[in-house]
Amino acid sequence: MVSVLETDGLSYMYDDKIVLDEVSVSVGKGEILGILGPNGCGKTTLLKNLNRNLHPHGGCVTIDGTDLEDITKRSIAQKVAVVPQTNEIRFAFTIRDIVKMGRMPFQEAFRGESSADLEIVEKAMERTGLLPLADRFINTVSGGERQRAIIARAIAQTPEVILMDEPTLHLDVNMQFEVLDLVSSLAKESALTVVIVSHDLPMVTRYCDRVILIHDRRVFAVGSPEEILTPENMRTVFKVDAELERDSRTGRSTVRLFGSCRV
Repeated sequence: MVSVLETDGLSYMYDDKIVLDEVSVSVGKGEILGILGPNGCGKTTLLKNLNRNLHPHGGCVTIDGTDLEDITKRSIAQKVAVVPQTNEIRFAFTIRDIVKMGRMPFQEAFRGESSADLEIVEKAMERTGLLPLADRFINTVSGGERQRAIIARAIAQTPEVILMDEPTLHLDVNMQFEVLDLVSSLAKESALTVVIVSHDLPMVTRYCDRVILIHDRRVFAVGSPEEILTPENMRTVFKVDAELERDSRTGRSTVRLFGSCRV
């Protein structure tokens, strides 16, 4: 597997508190990687280091073999798109305006969108089911529709990598499946690399090729969901009784949760 995005000995601190301690992660082309761990373990901090919103205190992050510290923010934005955990937008942009923002890293100053840009925007809205809402103001639609607009903006960015922080947090159950089905198909069809931070163990198990468990500021385990989400690991990291089982209807693995436990 050729790594697209990689961290090597990444460490990060808030004030004097170590949040991530020598974390090494690699993500391959077309791979969907899930980052799992309890609240406060550093998952979102790791995600922010992956697009240089934060700067490591130790180690490095590379994309296509080049250190992010040696790349301009514009060049990073041409390769990496982000779907943040919160989708609050204070200004009255239309949904089409929001999705158009995904093309900004490719535009020269004081020039509008090209016909190719507009075609990419329309396709992104179509794929996320937003064309009927394209001219609605973003502050007049539901939280789930706002989240789809943010995902459409990321798709319109035509990136190599999408970083997603709790992407299904504001979505109805059916839309959670639709969005992650879309992300999964993009990974397969376009060799898109996807990194998902989530608390949703069943969803991550269903859609991710590999998972990383973060525990006590370090990588606790890395591998396929079947290898990593063992009852023992879930008990240690999440303090829950759970087991991995096969869904007879889909043939995929899922996590069955039984309740909290004490280790």
